[in-house]
Amino acid sequence: MSEDLRVSPRLSIPAAELVERFSRSSGPGGQSVNTTDSRVELEYDVLASRALSETQKARVVGRLGSPVVIVASEHRSQHRNRVAARERLAERLLAALAPPPPPRRPTKPTKGSQRRRVEKKLQRGRTKSLRGRVRDD
Repeated sequence: MSEDLRVSPRLSIPAAELVERFSRSSGPGGQSVNTTDSRVELEYDVLASRALSETQKARVVGRLGSPVVIVASEHRSQHRNRVAARERLAERLLAALAPPPPPRRPTKPTKGSQRRRVEKKLQRGRTKSLRGRVRDD
């Protein structure tokens, strides 16, 4: 699978920047499970990449680190694990490249909500005060 990894319509990682390693998987299989190298490790060195700008590199390294290593061994075939690893890498890169959310603006509770809260507390206290011991006088 020597084609470029499409992360988004504007971003594509060249296949030369992806390193794939294969090993024996411990997952499901039959008699030949111990003889096929179906586990896939996909490695992407963010800092050495030419596909990302410096800003994008900093964002990805800050969120995922470098290098980014994805392991896939959930399928029996090597091909399906390769596809799964590439999809997972694309999803993680896309999420890491997303801009940070806007900062939270602190808000104050409204006067009405403060009043309702205090009234509920008072009502709860009155209810609990009725739970005293029953005396026989």
